Amino acid sequence: MLTHPSLTDSDTTVLDAHWRALNYLSACQLYLRDNPLLREPLRPEHIKPRLLGHWGSTPGLGLIYTHLNRVIRERDQRAMCVWGPGHGAPAVLAGAWLEGTYGELEAERARDAEGMLGLFRSFSQPGGLPSHTAPDVPGSIQEGGELGYALAHAFGAAFDDPDLLVCAVVGDGEAETGPLAAAWHSTTFLDPVHDGAVLPVLHLNGYKIANPTVLARIPQDDLDALLRGYGYDPLHVTAEPGTSHAETHRALAAAFDTALDRIGRYQREARASADGSAHRPRWPMLVLRTPKGWTGPVEVDGQPVENTWRAHQIPLADVREDPARLRELEDWLRSYRPDELFDERGRPTREVLACVPEGDRRLGSVPEANGGRLLRELPLPALEPHAVDVERHGHSMHEPTRVLGGMLSELFDATRERRDFRLFGPDETASNHLDGVFDVTPRGWQARTLATDEHLGAHGRVLEVLSEHMCQGWLEGYVLTGRHGLFASYEAFAHIVASMAGQHVKWIQSALEVPWRRPVSSLNYLLTSHAWRQDHNGFSHQDPGFIDHIMNKSPQVVRVYLPPDANTLLCVADHALRTRDTVNVVVAGKQACFDWLPLEEARGHCERGLGVWEWAGTEVRGGEPDVVLACAGDVPTQETLAAASLLREHLPQLAVRVVNVVDIARLMPHSEHPHGLPDSEFDAVFTRDKPVIFAYHGYPWLVHRLAYRRAVHDSLHVRGYKESGATTTPFDMVVRNDMDRYRLVMDVIDRTPGMPVRAAGVRQAMEDVRTRHHAWIREHGTDLPEVAEWSWSAASG
Repeated sequence: MLTHPSLTDSDTTVLDAHWRALNYLSACQLYLRDNPLLREPLRPEHIKPRLLGHWGSTPGLGLIYTHLNRVIRERDQRAMCVWGPGHGAPAVLAGAWLEGTYGELEAERARDAEGMLGLFRSFSQPGGLPSHTAPDVPGSIQEGGELGYALAHAFGAAFDDPDLLVCAVVGDGEAETGPLAAAWHSTTFLDPVHDGAVLPVLHLNGYKIANPTVLARIPQDDLDALLRGYGYDPLHVTAEPGTSHAETHRALAAAFDTALDRIGRYQREARASADGSAHRPRWPMLVLRTPKGWTGPVEVDGQPVENTWRAHQIPLADVREDPARLRELEDWLRSYRPDELFDERGRPTREVLACVPEGDRRLGSVPEANGGRLLRELPLPALEPHAVDVERHGHSMHEPTRVLGGMLSELFDATRERRDFRLFGPDETASNHLDGVFDVTPRGWQARTLATDEHLGAHGRVLEVLSEHMCQGWLEGYVLTGRHGLFASYEAFAHIVASMAGQHVKWIQSALEVPWRRPVSSLNYLLTSHAWRQDHNGFSHQDPGFIDHIMNKSPQVVRVYLPPDANTLLCVADHALRTRDTVNVVVAGKQACFDWLPLEEARGHCERGLGVWEWAGTEVRGGEPDVVLACAGDVPTQETLAAASLLREHLPQLAVRVVNVVDIARLMPHSEHPHGLPDSEFDAVFTRDKPVIFAYHGYPWLVHRLAYRRAVHDSLHVRGYKESGATTTPFDMVVRNDMDRYRLVMDVIDRTPGMPVRAAGVRQAMEDVRTRHHAWIREHGTDLPEVAEWSWSAASG
């Protein structure tokens, strides 16, 4: 192992004192509810009645915390840490308490015996602290309970923050996950000129819950070759159960200093180069091997515990009931010599705090880990120059995402110097018609380029990689550290990050309850190339269910928008990019669609979230409709308007109301979602008892679920995607799923009192067109001319 040439015995003693204090506080969080400083022998009533938490990875995390403190203090380094093994939260909590951050944020966590006891009593207890590195933990930006995201989060935090060092602690269990395995490639996108540095620490303690870990068991040469293949230069530090703590401190200090020296050199070379670029560095990383449960019980009842899977959670059980076990616990806790670490009032001694940085350099106080402290308003452009001119409803057509691309291009230009907005996506920016952004910024790329490449550059702020997990993780790390971003994806493949999205929603929901957590910018999805226009790619690309997944989450956090045209997409995007502490899902097509609303009408419509389009219906103002045609989504809106025009033509006596929904949460009661409508307002729009034929972008049962408490629910009939897909024509997609205009007219006839008999001929005519459609597409491969050439302006006169 490397050894630190200038680390004196006194320095080593300081580091060890801090680490022992961390380990003592960590172990006590698992067990104690009284007698925090062991001023008297342990008794059963000092022990928590329910023991929860994880010991195994905690000592290793504490060791890293201690050594990060040293390099931050000595180098005055701006740094933060992403703690992948979230089970090791006791170490991170202990570090924040020792440095004083926790007491500054919450008075009951003061650095004294009372604050120490409060920390112990609250850990993993009802109404207290979670057992993971949740938002309650100072210095944390990820929960860590669901593994796989630490490295991507760390790179997201480092983007566009050139002086920041982000240490990413990767557990060896986490290293087995797909998202983590992909995230090693993030060095290909890290700009040494404009971005900070990421220092991964692969922490190998050998075991998961009950099994060995892969990277800990393969030969070290194989592991080294793997990491070098990813582009890293690994520095190895290994501590066995018998390795002296002083030797480990010297080796780890040397490794940290070597890594930071190399990082500094690479950044200086890149920033001094004539064109602002240099070769892609081979970034350093640390591989730290420590025994699982190090410094804890070596064995229990003759079974080995330290350095085995048995150390994963609570190494000593039944301590309240078994006097012998209670003595074992006391011996373990006293082995850290707490009397040397804390004074008579429970305050850490000067020696313990000698390596701790001050102020915002402390890991628990670093502003980036509470990103709202750094957040600035985006200089969003005016919408007027980008809006499409709509002289008549439905008279012209535009590609909504291409229009949005023009707005985003101006936003990239406005943030050229401040660099706090990015676009992330899996190789689909051009495919999704957002390529207007390339007029201002290329794709970020640090690997070699060829003459045939387009829109690649070392300093680009559009990041594309064919891993949705990396895109999601980067964006989360970016927004949680005080910046803004957008994740654009094919709709069907957003499911790949469904679990990550759920975890982020949980993080935001929990952060809202932590008073000292500042609001951060929202996580924004643009889902395009959606199910209804994936007729060319086929069934595998047709899945609108991400909306359902999101709408199952906290109503305080989740929002779903379905803008029907280009101008409403501009308004929704403008709104989403201004919001804080939410997850916004915007679903919009990239293919040309009708321009329904001028910009000012679009603004009002989006602010309301839904509304009656009087110009599209046939009801008399002041009267009641016979039927309501409702729609949400661009393709459902087109089919609904086409159905309205057919009803206008064939059943002019029928009073038809057309309602368009942009904000799907408006269907819910206000008591269930902050965007929900009160019953009186909902009834005014949808009526209490008239038939409602609802054409919806996604799976129809979501609309039923959201509106099930409404008076009109029994009269509500929803058409949407029902998992009938193929490689086919655009119109055949809606026919296959019974959401086409002719089916909607038939639904009106079937569900409006008196109409089944009076309009039997009209209904038969609609059925005949559907039959003719099936024959036509098989012979011609295209949609019927009256469908392909239809326009609202022609149909409405």
